[in-house]
Amino acid sequence: MNENHARLCPSPEWAEFLHTEVLPDLVARVDLGEHMLEVGPGPGASTDWLRHRVERLTAVETDDRAAADLTLKYAGTNVTVVNGDATDLTFADSVFDSAGSFTMLHHVPTVSLQDTLLSEVLRVLRPGGVLVGSDSLPSDALREFHEGDTYNPIEPDKLNERLQSLGYDNIMIRVANTLTFVAHKPSN
Repeated sequence: MNENHARLCPSPEWAEFLHTEVLPDLVARVDLGEHMLEVGPGPGASTDWLRHRVERLTAVETDDRAAADLTLKYAGTNVTVVNGDATDLTFADSVFDSAGSFTMLHHVPTVSLQDTLLSEVLRVLRPGGVLVGSDSLPSDALREFHEGDTYNPIEPDKLNERLQSLGYDNIMIRVANTLTFVAHKPSN
């Protein structure tokens, strides 16, 4: 994580943006069910909002320090933090009702690894389960913001095809100030 992210991601302004501009619209479209998987929560700006909307939230974070901080922050709550790699999830098949990835996929270094992550999420979703997500739109300013950090933006016009090829259906993609998407694991 570069210094720009170290300042932005834990800030109240970033949490407010997620809580008011991104998350409400996404979850209004779907039933999150009882048990949700959050992939790449970082400092937990979305975690705090999501945990009040599901019975159980499992957050998978690859960064050791961030995972340790989240574990302390959410001890005794309905949040379980796993320090792990979302491209190789340790969960059994079909255990989560929903999954979410919020403004983090562009930190996955290759399209192939992004697809592996999305495939793993599909594997651990129950039949009929839903993936909700968001990411920043590609721009020169965002590329500069990521100087010294991984930046592999999602191409909005290719996301539907990518999700379909991985096995998702009932896909909705919206491009506005950010990219948001909803995709389902087939029911059968």
